[in-house]
Amino acid sequence: MSGIASKVALGVAGTGMAVAVAAVAVGPRVSDWYDGRHQEQASYATGTDAKADRRTMPAWLPDNASSVRYLMSTTGDDRLLTATLPDGRLPAGCTTVTPGKGTHPMPATLKAGWFPEGVAAKVTGTCGHYNVTLTGNQLYAWQDGAAVQAALRAGQHTKH
Repeated sequence: MSGIASKVALGVAGTGMAVAVAAVAVGPRVSDWYDGRHQEQASYATGTDAKADRRTMPAWLPDNASSVRYLMSTTGDDRLLTATLPDGRLPAGCTTVTPGKGTHPMPATLKAGWFPEGVAAKVTGTCGHYNVTLTGNQLYAWQDGAAVQAALRAGQHTKH
């Protein structure tokens, strides 16, 4: 190989290596970007506003709930929801459960700074397919898409 040809070959190989290194370095950010593309997040002043804007908002959310925050997967049924309830009681149609009984899976695909870690261990009820924890007047609710699909296959057709 001539001197010029070997320099060109080294230059091309070096450029290819630099691109590969850059792709590896950027990889985690690309993964975060990709995961985030399959999630939608929203905040609402009231439960009425939330239900009017988003058909996936659970019907059991009280109209007078305030400070509603919602995160959902667009590729499944995973959901996180928090709201302030003025009366500090579980919404109508929800069922109280004994804390610590049974499994209450959190959606593995969703995380939000406004949704506390470890809340699944403090479940106080269920609302449709959602598990809920009520702390004072603060409601935390989550829905695991895999559990929803399993329930639907088993014939439990409760809406949201």
